[in-house]
Amino acid sequence: MTEPTSPQSAAVDDFLAAIRFDAAGLVPVIAQEAGRGEVLMLAWMNREAIAETLASGRVTYFSRSRGRLWRKGETSGQVQRLVELRLDCDGDALLALVEQTGVACHTGRHSCFFTAFRDGRLAEIAAPVADPEALYRGKR
Repeated sequence: MTEPTSPQSAAVDDFLAAIRFDAAGLVPVIAQEAGRGEVLMLAWMNREAIAETLASGRVTYFSRSRGRLWRKGETSGQVQRLVELRLDCDGDALLALVEQTGVACHTGRHSCFFTAFRDGRLAEIAAPVADPEALYRGKR
């Protein structure tokens, strides 16, 4: 006898079925600060990361360099709490509206998007607000 499917798990299954994952089983996700609207970072999720994020409310990504799930803030304490997860019109990208604790970028900046092309050159448009060494204490 099979276990009955809860409405919540059925909704997660439907959401996962609507996503067009790439050949590696990943989908890009943009993290945007829910309150301010600032784009914080781009990362990747697989099915397991999405399911864990939806179940726990704590944003979890898939780290391509580590080859495993990466719970945002697991080493730095700079966590993201999920407010809403959205799927784009083509089903091949996600938008995570998050509440960010501390900084989102491993460089100590609030956003990973701190370099702009301005006046014909690259310009750093945001300085670090936290010391990366203090955030990671050699754990990266």
